[in-house]
Order: sequence, then structure tokens, then C-alpha cells
Amino acid sequence: MNLFPSPSEKILQIIGQLSSLTKIPIQNSWKLPQFNDELAPLNDNGYITWEKGRKVQYLLQKIIIPRDLNGYPLEGLSLRMGLTWWAENAKVYIDDKLVQEGDLFDSSARILLTNFAYYHQEIIINIRLVSPQHDIGGLMKSYLVYESSDAGIDPQFVADELTILHNYIKAFEPEKLEDLAYSLSLINWEQVNNKQSFNQSLENLRMTLEPYRDKIKQRNLYLLGHAHLDIAWLWPIQETWSVVEKTFSSVLNLQKNFPELIFCHSSPLVYEWIEKNRPDIFLQIKEAITSQSWEILGGMWVEPEVNLISGESLVRQLLYGQKYIAEKFGKITQIAWLPDSFGFPWQLPQILKQSGINYFVTGKLHWNDTTKFPHGVFWWQSPDQSQVLALMSPPNVAGVMDTNPITMTNYAISWEQQTGLTDIFWLPGVGDHGGGPTRDMLEVQQRWQNSPFFPKIQFSTALHYLETISSPDFPVWKDELYLQFHRGCYTTHGDQKYFNRYSENLLYQAELWASLASISLGIDYPEKPLEMAWKKVLLNQFHDILPGTSIPEVFAEANQDWQGAITTGEKVLKSSLKAIAESISWDSLSVDNAQALVIFNSLNWERSQIVELEIKDKDIKVYDQERGQLRTQISKDNNLIFFAEDIPSVGYKVFWLKRVARDCQKEVKVNILENEQVKVIVNEQTGDLESIFDKVHQREVLAGAGNQIQTFQDQGQYWDAWNIDPHYAQYPLEETQLKSLEYLETGPLRWCLRVVRQWRDSQFCQDYILEIDSPILKIVNRVDWRETHVLVKVAFPLTVANDFATYEIACGAINRSHQEQEKWEVYGKNWADLSDKSGNYGVSLLNNCKYGYDAQSNQLRLTLLRGATWPDEKADLGSHQFTYTLYPHSQTWQAAKTVQKGYELNIPLEIVILERHKPSSSCLPLKASWISLGSQDLILMALKRSQEHPQEWILRCYESQGQGTELELTSDLGLELGQSVDLLERPTTERQDIEPWKIRSFNLRGRQKDHLTQPPEDRTPYR
Repeated sequence: MNLFPSPSEKILQIIGQLSSLTKIPIQNSWKLPQFNDELAPLNDNGYITWEKGRKVQYLLQKIIIPRDLNGYPLEGLSLRMGLTWWAENAKVYIDDKLVQEGDLFDSSARILLTNFAYYHQEIIINIRLVSPQHDIGGLMKSYLVYESSDAGIDPQFVADELTILHNYIKAFEPEKLEDLAYSLSLINWEQVNNKQSFNQSLENLRMTLEPYRDKIKQRNLYLLGHAHLDIAWLWPIQETWSVVEKTFSSVLNLQKNFPELIFCHSSPLVYEWIEKNRPDIFLQIKEAITSQSWEILGGMWVEPEVNLISGESLVRQLLYGQKYIAEKFGKITQIAWLPDSFGFPWQLPQILKQSGINYFVTGKLHWNDTTKFPHGVFWWQSPDQSQVLALMSPPNVAGVMDTNPITMTNYAISWEQQTGLTDIFWLPGVGDHGGGPTRDMLEVQQRWQNSPFFPKIQFSTALHYLETISSPDFPVWKDELYLQFHRGCYTTHGDQKYFNRYSENLLYQAELWASLASISLGIDYPEKPLEMAWKKVLLNQFHDILPGTSIPEVFAEANQDWQGAITTGEKVLKSSLKAIAESISWDSLSVDNAQALVIFNSLNWERSQIVELEIKDKDIKVYDQERGQLRTQISKDNNLIFFAEDIPSVGYKVFWLKRVARDCQKEVKVNILENEQVKVIVNEQTGDLESIFDKVHQREVLAGAGNQIQTFQDQGQYWDAWNIDPHYAQYPLEETQLKSLEYLETGPLRWCLRVVRQWRDSQFCQDYILEIDSPILKIVNRVDWRETHVLVKVAFPLTVANDFATYEIACGAINRSHQEQEKWEVYGKNWADLSDKSGNYGVSLLNNCKYGYDAQSNQLRLTLLRGATWPDEKADLGSHQFTYTLYPHSQTWQAAKTVQKGYELNIPLEIVILERHKPSSSCLPLKASWISLGSQDLILMALKRSQEHPQEWILRCYESQGQGTELELTSDLGLELGQSVDLLERPTTERQDIEPWKIRSFNLRGRQKDHLTQPPEDRTPYR
């Protein structure tokens, strides 16, 4: 016992005494009806728990209302029960009547038991709780509270007021705690058995404390009703539509009784579904928007995973989202709303700003597992200097954003201490699985609105709040927003990552060549099919689909959408390329009895690459109009390969095929790959890389065993699919066992050595591939994966060292220091690079569908596979195909064109083999460059038809080196740059010089050449 309590301790003691008059815990009184009404045991935290695996727990309690609590009469008060649970399904019955349902997300409730309590009244409470499949179930809190039924004061209400007052004084005026303690000591406890007299004494106390009112009332709480709706997660999309209907209907009905309620929601995809399937609700929403009681925000088609998707995907999320919002609701939103995405790329402010967005809101960084994010509100600046005002929204509390006055003011105090702002933002409403604000939440806020010891309360739009607090004096954050959590999302469900990367690159190519076919040949542009394909991709980029963190049913549906998008993209691409190829004039053909072969380059720089043709005739040779007969080789799959040189920027080049005698293959040593630039030695006992020797620069690249497959135990994480065990490195597992090593191709154009390795029940088949005159070692993987809770990485210890590594992000790159210990697993797109401090030499690790990396001062590792079992117990089991390459280079990654090498790996040359040539009525040349941007530092992101002006085209690119450059468009089609536009395709006044890391879009006009013949009607493949 403390003989000399502090003023704060005295205050809390009196508050507790006051609370005990009308509030009583009942957590230790629950009985187990299935065990003869034994009392349910409590664990050390005071929780009632039971086993995981959807096990049912029944709890029973009989409430008999006493005459008083600690002397305070209870008759005439209302009685509510407060509950907090952790259960997949919760049902609460009062006197055998179902009164409340909930789940993992709707996990707290205040349930009215009676409006008028009387002595000896009996109330029977039954609860049915179902534990989650992946976790134990729990009833964490339960209590009864008696309240004034006429919204007047009662002991618990005053106790809460005093708690709030104490917390504010302790935080901002601690010297006044002694005065507050003295005032509370004057409470006349002898009158406690006379409700009217005791309540009057409490009113007198409140009047005594009135001087504290003014300072508290200088603070403002801005409320905005909200319901974070996951499109898919632990439920399929079809269930979401039902949740959306219920949530929106509930909000609209509540607004009839609570006209002050303002509600917000994002995701145009959801509004589109409501428009088509519930036009009555959609009409009510439009009316609510007009009356400013409903706010549309977000701007993106869905709330996506934003780290893993491409810059163009981010653009399309906003382009299609903002277009829908403008068309249906009259104007675009200015607020990006991403409360639950798993971190945010550094270029996002620029992309948002160019899409009409001035504000960015998330609450996810409250989840950081290592350090607290330092700012609550700040200017977020991207590498090109674009800024948006960023707000950290309140954290999700106990599974629900409620209107608990203590929770709200505790947050408000910490917010004020962090930011200096007395204007606070709060989001009442049940989320994840829908729900939104409840009647009880709204009644609570109405009651507290009249308290003298609570900040002013008003419902507000997010835009009004952000405009109110905006200040140029806020700190500036010049970095990505890295989430120190959920690092496994870069790897889990590798099939989703593969489909995403492939679909993004495919739709880029399909739009590009469909646009060029339309410009050059007048073929109909397939706008609707391409938009539909894009929207399937955008949906699957939702932040619980692409990260691989949903139930199996979600991925079954997602895979259908991926396939739908891929089918459309491949059809459009194939048709476009075929139409162009068939319009080439063969008048200058100089090889007799030959078959035409057209190689298309979708990237905006000239490139040379090995091409593989599915031609089984081993006596076929390839001819280049400029070089004559080319060297060829028969591949491991008995296909024909040759080296296609100088394929023009966004253009094509014609080759010819003809039968001649075949060359002999050379014999080579079984564990060595060698060309003019590098010599690679594979260890014959392990299959690891023993050496990569750079012959040009006379240096070894590897500092140890390269391409070493490393496995680690990875389990014990509550968020299984999301999180890698942060201590995985302490639990290494056994090495792989080499099963075979054999040469498959022996040059002269390509050398291929296959290594097969076994690890437990899983098999890794890896083809080491080296191509003519290239320093890049390609490693093609086919994995049969049968393991769970295992993390697989591939390691490359290097002879270069630095304090940081560089990683590709959307439309840019970022340096991450090895000293940032919380970034022990990071994402990269096409590549990561480790170059020495001098800038004289480096190594890039590129990939075609993986995203998780880690680096040390002299090592790069790529994360290949995981084995999560929740929410999908078979998340990564099965077959995987992926490719990564190691690229040793001189100078920096910029000088070595690592960005371009990454795109070349992901977007190979396209091939069209024509039938025996026949006279063509058109006259496209044998070689053409249809788009060149004048600088290889610029990366073409899109060529597509304008959304608003069908006669115009949109060209988009970004500066990829951080150095700035000039855009100088040249085109054999006579294309010309027009007006500069933003990402919503609205005119801007920017010039053609492009600043470092800048994304730029332009109208592009096609100048139809008179000698180009329109195709016949049967060659318009999109009608």
C-alpha cells in the first residue's frame, strides 16, 4: 500500500471507486453448459480461450439485477453488456433471442439488455463462439454497465469524464493535478445510497471543474463514418457484394435518424457493382453525395497492393477509377485512400499528383514491428519533387473503430503530442467484412457531444479535415513508406506474382501494337476488350489477392480473371502483329524460295537477342537482308535458334528462312559455360556456381558459392501468409542434394547446362544459360515444391561491396542502406543491384516474376518460395517456373543499362512467321522504327488511344536514371508529339525536357501516309 499516493494515483483511485457504482466485470462468471455449468477458466491475461480449428465454445451466464452496486441504487437505469471476442463467428442470445452477431472483424459490441432495470430481474445470456481455423478462440473482455436511460449523467459517465480530464491535464498541465485531486476528494460518498442526491453532488463537481472546459473545447474531433471493405480475403468476392449491400443500406437508414452522419467509401469497382445490381441504392448514394453526407474518396479502381504492381498499373488504377467517379458523381476525388495496403512506393506521390490527388491517407504504418513511424501528418515527396499531404489515420482498435470516449481521447492526446494539432480525425465503423457505423456508436457520440470535458465533435468529410489542418510547416518525408511487417507478401503465392508480371507486360505490348496497327493500317482499335482485360488485372491487384493472403476460393476465381486478361491480351497482340507483318512489302526480297520471318521489338531502344523458333526442320537457316546467312543452332527442345541483331526501337525487322546443310556442334567440358565475355564454372558436387570470371575486366565476380539454394524454417507467425519469421536465419535447414548435371546446348550461339537438385520431397531443375557475346548468366527454374513453412532463397556472394543496394521500384529506383535493419526483406521489381563505392563495377540480379530481396554489404539474395498454410493451406504447393539472371557489369547500374536489361528479360522479342510470301497490296518497309524517344534513359510505359479523343493517342514514358533528359520523338510512321497531358489525360503546360525520375504523357498524332493501303474488311480482327 502506498502511504503517500501521488495526485494522479489519488484521482485514479476515486475514478475507480466511482466506476464501481455502475460497472461490473463479469469475465470470471461465465459457465460452460457442455461441462455441467462449470466456470470457464481464465488464462493469465484474463481471457477465456479454446482450441483453434473452428471449434465451438458455448458460454452461459445468468444475470440477476441487484438492488444496488456498492450502495448506489440501480432501479430505472438501462443495462448494457460489453463484449470483445476473437472468433470466426459469434452469436449472442438474450433470453433465447438472437440479438447480436459478429466475426473476427465485428468483434466488439455493447448490447442493450434492458431499458429499465429493476431489483431481482433475471436475464439469461448465451454466447456461441467459433474459433478461427488458424488460431485459438477467445473471449477477452465482458462487463455490465448501468447507464442513465435519459442520457443524463450517471457514475460511469462521470468517471469517464474525469478519466479524460485527468489524461489531458497529466499530458499538458501536470501542475494542476493536485487541484483536480482536491476537487474529487470533496465528493460526498455518504449520499451514495440516494441516487438523486448523489447525482446532484456529481453535477456540483462538474460545475466546480468548469474552468477546465474551455481548453478542452478548443480541441475538435472530426468524425467520418467508415467501413473498410476487403473485396476478397477470408471470403470470396461474391460474398463481398452481399456485405456491400448490407453496409450501404445500413448507413443510408442510419442517416435518416442521424442526419449529422457523414460516411465515406472508396473503390469504384464496388460502386459499379451497386449501380448495375442495386440501382435503388446507387440512386440514394448519389443523393447523399449531393447533400454532402456521403464522400467518395480513394481514386483507385480497388485498394491495391501498391508495392508490387508496375507504374502503369498504378496509373490505370487511377485513370479508370477517377474516370468512373467523375462520370457518375460529377468530379474526381482529391484523396488517395489506402488504409490497409502493405507499404507504399516512393514514386506514389508523383503518380497521385498527376492524377488529381492532393492528399494521401493510410493507417497501415501503425503496424510497424520495429520502430514507430515518426510522423502523423507530413508532406510526402517523391524523387521528382512532387508532394502530397499524407495523413496517418487512427489505428484499428480492438477490431473496430468505435466511439469509446476513452479510446478516442487517448488517441487525440497522443496525436496532439506528436503533431501539435488539436484537430483530430476519427473513423467510427466496423470494417474489413463491412458493417460501418452502428446505432450505438452514433448514440454514444451524441451523448458525449454535450459533455463539457470532451473535445468538440462534428462529422466531417476527409477533404474538409485535410484542408483545415494543411500547413506548409509540416515535415517532409523523402523516402518510401516501408511497412515493417508483412514481408512475406513479396513471395507468398508465387502464381499470383507470375500472372501479374506477365499480364502487365502483355497488356503493354497488346495496347502498343494495337495502337500502331490502327495508326498505320486503319484497323479498329479494341478499346473495350483491352479495358476489360485491364480491369481484371486491377481487381486481382487488390491487397489481399496479389500478396497471396486469401482463402483458396479467392485464388480459384482470380486465376480465371488472370486467364481472361491473358487470353484477351494475347489475342490482341497476335492479331496486331500479324496484320502488320502481312502488310510488309516483299518487293526488295533478295533470297529465293524463302519464308519471311518478322521480329518485333516492343521496347523503345534497338536491341539484339537470341530468338528461338519452333521449327523442327534441322536444315533450316536464317538470313538477314544486311548480313546474309546467320549462324543457327538447334536448341535442347530441338527448336531453331539464331541471334537477331539490331531490331529497331518499337519496330520490326524482316528475316528469311531457307533450307541448307547443318553445322556440326562442338563438344565442351561438362561443367563450364564460356563465351567471349565470361567463363562460368559449376561445382560438380553441389550444382552451385563455383566461379563467374569476367574475361573483359579480368576479375572474379563471386566471393563464394553462387546460386546457392538456401532453406530456412519459417513458422510460428500468427499472420502466416503475410509474415516471414524475423529470426529465420537462426534456423537454417539442410542443403540440397545434386541429382544430375548435364550439358543440353553447346553453342555456338547458346550454351545450356542443366542441374537437378533434390530437397526433401521437392525438386529444383535449373538451366544455366549463357548466350553469345553477353555477360549475363540466365538461370531458368522449374520447381516441384512440396514443402510447408520453409523459406527458400538463392544467394550470390559477390566481390563487390557497398553500404547500400539499389532496387527497382515503380518508375524509378531506390537505394536501401544495409544499416536500415528493419528492412531485412525488401521488394524490388525487375532487378536489384550491388555496385562498389567507386562506381567502377557492380552486379545486377534480375528476375521475371519474383519480388522479395535481401542484401548485405557483399551479397544479393532473391527469395524464391515460401510454404504458408493459412489462409490457404496449399498456397505454394505445386509447380513453379521462373527465371533470374546475374549481370556483372562495369561502372554504375545506370551506365550498364540495368533498367533496360530488366525490361528485355521481361518483354522478349515477338515473332511472326508468315506463309510463303505472296504479293502485298501495302508497302510497309522490311525494317522500321515506329517510335524512338531519342534517349534510352526514357522508358516507354504506354501507347494507347485517348480516353476522350479517339482520333488522338497517348504516349507515356518515364526518366529511369535520375539524370534528366530530352524527349526527341522520331518515327517512321510520321508520328508527332502534341499537347503534354497528365495521367488523367488532361492538358498541362509542361515542356518536352524531362526532369529526373519524371513521368510524362503526351497526346500523339498519327499522320496517315497516303501510300499506306487500308486493309481489306476481313482483316479487322476486333469487330
